[in-house]
Amino acid sequence: MCGSVLLAVLCWSAPHLALAQSLTHAPDLILTGTLLGKDHQTYREDAFRVPAGVRRLTLDFSYSGKSERTTLDIGLRDPVRFRGWSGGARSRLVVAEGLATPAYLAGPLPAGMWKLIIGVPNIRKVARTDYTARIWFDRTGERDGDIQALPAAKGASWYRGDLHAHTAHSDGTCLASSGQRIPCPVFKTLEAARSRGLDFLAVTDHNTFAQNQSLTELAPYFDTLLLIPGREITTFQGHTNVWGPDGDLDFQLGTRRARTTDAIFDQAHAAQGLVSINHPRLPSGEACMGCGWSAATDWSKVDAMEVINGGSLAVLGPEGPVSGIPFWEGLLDRGFRITGVGGSDNHDPDLAADKPGALGRPLTYVHADALSRAGILEGIRQGRVFLDIRGLDRARLEVRATSGEQSVEMGGVLKLQPGAEVTLRVDVSGLPAGARLTVRGNGAGSFANRDWGLESGHVDLKLAFSGAASWLRFDARDAAGGLMILGNPVYLTPAP
Repeated sequence: MCGSVLLAVLCWSAPHLALAQSLTHAPDLILTGTLLGKDHQTYREDAFRVPAGVRRLTLDFSYSGKSERTTLDIGLRDPVRFRGWSGGARSRLVVAEGLATPAYLAGPLPAGMWKLIIGVPNIRKVARTDYTARIWFDRTGERDGDIQALPAAKGASWYRGDLHAHTAHSDGTCLASSGQRIPCPVFKTLEAARSRGLDFLAVTDHNTFAQNQSLTELAPYFDTLLLIPGREITTFQGHTNVWGPDGDLDFQLGTRRARTTDAIFDQAHAAQGLVSINHPRLPSGEACMGCGWSAATDWSKVDAMEVINGGSLAVLGPEGPVSGIPFWEGLLDRGFRITGVGGSDNHDPDLAADKPGALGRPLTYVHADALSRAGILEGIRQGRVFLDIRGLDRARLEVRATSGEQSVEMGGVLKLQPGAEVTLRVDVSGLPAGARLTVRGNGAGSFANRDWGLESGHVDLKLAFSGAASWLRFDARDAAGGLMILGNPVYLTPAP
């Protein structure tokens, strides 16, 4: 008999099978069964049906009798092939198009009858064991979020990381033990990120998600570093980072697979990802094919822009002729709310940490509610971001804009009546002596050509809203005027 009214929805003799309640994050399917002493050192295959369109399957397995030394192992078969065997090492497994729990194979999830394989290496003659397998089907491929859950839960804070790095899964290289240059394994990039104190890292190899399987395997070891699935969509008209999705995305711009950038961006957003245009003002040519951005673009679908790229930083500095900052600010002037981010674009994790283009140069700081994939991506989406171009030790830039009862930080929007007073508080720390604060944007008014010393660690300003939709943001510069910290805008807009 089924053990409860819930499980009685659809059941038969062991194993029992039931559809779960349609609650948020509740299992889509529950398998239950009972094993007795006679099942010692046998195998059981429990069938369950996977519907069409599933892109990610999550299974949690539990059983009773452990105090009596009962031990159960598990594995998985799909209708076509064997998908893996984790034995008794894991109680939870994920199989998706782009990644899978170690011991399991990533790839498409065919519809039809799958089998949960249960091995029984030990159960005593008079023992009884009840087991339950809870199964979730996800058609977006993204329900379960992070590749790993960090053991030390961290709440709201500023977190720093790198959003653009390459490995052997595209064109990342490093020196082997013999001294030969080789395609660089993923663990080298993760080691460099950890050694440089990064909180998060997106590995963004060109047009592939094969690196995600390596990230999944390495995640338990690098348990202080949040790993964010990503890829650099590389087309003949420009490069775009997509963060979040761990499955397939089309990149063949101009073909039936992706006729326009809209098709690419819509796929990314449907998979709960963010879209960021990379190094938009790099020249395109034989030295860097398709590097500059020239594709027709609906900018309302772009979440972020890599305004400082480590490769160009190494050659021409953050405000040189290929800087993405003027291009980005031109879009801000047109009313698009796009978050400015940085990326090292690292292709060699052994590059010295003090060199531009090394992993973490520039650093992107994100104010997030939690150190999680969802938290970091939401912080970027909201514009709660600043960039550290110099690799300083825990620099900080905080902006608070207030008018009446409204109060927002970077990325926020104040809705104002013409002439309304806006109070701005800028707090800065971790900068060298002589640092100055500057302001940019079409909402800066009379402050546009001024700068302020930072001896006190903060600057307070007041301005009157002009009545026109506008933006302003703050940067920190060294005594010679060199850009050290780049901030994101606060937006001022007419109240309805």
